[in-house]
Amino acid sequence: MPFSKLGLSEPLQRVAEAAHFDTPTPIQEQAIPLILEGDDLIARAQTGTGKTAAFALPILQMLSRVEEDSGPSPVRVLVLAPTRELAQQVADTIEEFEKTMPCKIGVTAIIGGESKDFQLRHLRHGVQIVVATPGRLLELIREDEIDFDELRVLVLDEADRLLALGFAEELAQLMDALPTERQTLLFSATYPKKVETLAGQILQNPVTINASGDAPTVANIAQRVIEVNRLNRRPLLQHLIKQEEWEHVLVFVSSKRAARNLAVKLRRDGVKADAFHGDLDQDERTFVLSQFKNRDIHVLIATDIAARGIDIQNLSTVVNYDLPRSPVDYIHRIGRTGRAGADGVAVSFVDHSDQAFFNVIEKRTKQHPPREQIPGFELEGEAPKKKKGPPPKKGKGLSKKDKARAAEDQDPTPPNPQCPSD
Repeated sequence: MPFSKLGLSEPLQRVAEAAHFDTPTPIQEQAIPLILEGDDLIARAQTGTGKTAAFALPILQMLSRVEEDSGPSPVRVLVLAPTRELAQQVADTIEEFEKTMPCKIGVTAIIGGESKDFQLRHLRHGVQIVVATPGRLLELIREDEIDFDELRVLVLDEADRLLALGFAEELAQLMDALPTERQTLLFSATYPKKVETLAGQILQNPVTINASGDAPTVANIAQRVIEVNRLNRRPLLQHLIKQEEWEHVLVFVSSKRAARNLAVKLRRDGVKADAFHGDLDQDERTFVLSQFKNRDIHVLIATDIAARGIDIQNLSTVVNYDLPRSPVDYIHRIGRTGRAGADGVAVSFVDHSDQAFFNVIEKRTKQHPPREQIPGFELEGEAPKKKKGPPPKKGKGLSKKDKARAAEDQDPTPPNPQCPSD
């Protein structure tokens, strides 16, 4: 189905054409007509499927038809994102769309780590779309620097990630500051109980669409599983970078310390590498990411802060140096490559202790890539045998019921510190 069949006006069809969108992705095909109808929406879609365009294009069409009074434009659309990088990326994408529109809409990112004065100047000049992280936005609300009297649309992008990062309380405060009469769009890669509860609280008669498919992984990503001892992972990584001529590689590790250490060791051996993690301030994060996108850095060593939302064009290779904590995180990590229909490769390093967990990942993704070993870096030794613990001893210790009774028998009133004890 072409974009012309989705209900978009000719100016917005030209916006899609200028962005080199040939045909709509499944999430765009399903979501755009519903958003144009004004429906509240729950949309499940995996990373790299064109979610931003799915909500941005119909929103821009709606805003282009609003008759403006004289004076600065009020905020009519709020997009909430879980990370600064994702918020900035969404704002940049909408700004690119706006460039080919016949009218000025105005968009700005409200995120922590950036100059608040700069952001306030944008707001006072007049913008209709604000893309924000919850923390900085609440600051401006408490200081009466922003109001949402004219808000028409609220978008929660990566809602599951917002809740996973502990933003439930901030979201509740934000909802109190927003008008109840609005269109609400909730996009989420997964739909756990917390997201379901949130949707029930903030949406009205939503339409639910699922563009994630049965197998939550990207079909055009070639997945490789390389068995290697943990101590040989760095030499193997350097070998693959050189022998397979990897020029643009995103490497995921489990901690900030691991990111720093691996980047230092790779640079020491002549690899253009840098680390990307939460301890960097916003200017550093922005600079490192831009260096990687511009290919001034060939290898970026990152924690899971880069697993969602960050769009790096033509990224050829993702490496799970350390396996992620869950199959869902695995899906989002490898989704940094193979975006928008491009080909990509995802490589996972697995040693004896990782085998059982990687079996869980395979079951969840419904993919079973063959194990391989690289000559000179073969997996050695044997898998550690699980030690069976001693059987429980009956009659030792209190049962749960006995512990509860004992707690009830204790005097809950603490002793008066002013009275001497007996």
